[in-house]
Amino acid sequence: MIMALLVLFSTFSFTVDKHYCGSYLVDSAVFSKAVSCGMDMGSSMDDKMSEDHCCSNKKVSVDGQDELKLSFDQLQLHQQMIFTAFTYVYFDLFEPKPEQVIPFKDYSPPLLVSDIHIVDQVFLI
Repeated sequence: MIMALLVLFSTFSFTVDKHYCGSYLVDSAVFSKAVSCGMDMGSSMDDKMSEDHCCSNKKVSVDGQDELKLSFDQLQLHQQMIFTAFTYVYFDLFEPKPEQVIPFKDYSPPLLVSDIHIVDQVFLI
């Protein structure tokens, strides 16, 4: 289980966005943009005023591994058959089984005309 999680997270890519106001970290966000502190200058200000920003955004991207991607088409025929059979059997283990149906449960047995053991004279000793 731990190995499966390790493989999953090693192939997982994500982005961390950080917003600094001066030298202080104000907000950081994973998978989304960090919220601004409200001190950054808008785009409508003059260019000479926008040169002196106290706020900055830093984006760090962590790329996962691509070597672990193996396509089903790249497997040989016998490997595909084993993989398909294993998958079918594995998921069949967790499928709920229906109750066993007894078709003659509501029927009464036939009337006894004669005891077959006495007629044939077959006795268990």
